[in-house]
Amino acid sequence: MTELRYPVVIEPLSADDGGGLLATVPDLAGCMSDGETPEEALVNVQDAILSWIEAAQDLGRDIPPPSRVAAIA
Repeated sequence: MTELRYPVVIEPLSADDGGGLLATVPDLAGCMSDGETPEEALVNVQDAILSWIEAAQDLGRDIPPPSRVAAIA
């Protein structure tokens, strides 16, 4: 399978949510993970992406292509 690269948004979690950082994949609804550092959140979300794609394939659903990011804020 060709490697797909999806944009990831990393943002801080509140103390009420346990702290750390949340990594979400806007192109893949509900695909997210977390970590204590940006690097950890990014590594963890890569596993979530692979699991998301595998589940979509198992269910016979389309896998959206990665969108392009014009700018990083």
